Amino acid sequence: MVPVLVTLLILNGVFNALVWPAFYRRVARDARARDEEGRATRFLVVHTVLIAVALVLAAVSILAGIIAATGAWT
Repeated sequence: MVPVLVTLLILNGVFNALVWPAFYRRVARDARARDEEGRATRFLVVHTVLIAVALVLAAVSILAGIIAATGAWT
């Protein structure tokens, strides 16, 4: 059971680390991301926060997978 959980944790982290930066690039280029004066809109700020949280969770997932794989937790 532990190898399955380790695999899922690491795959989850890697997937999110690859997908979210690409999504951020799309959001940043969106017309709704900046107002007429070039300032960031709530659209950009909210998406940036959500993406940052997702990337932190991805890092935690990878770290948890590595810790579980090495048995360092026990």
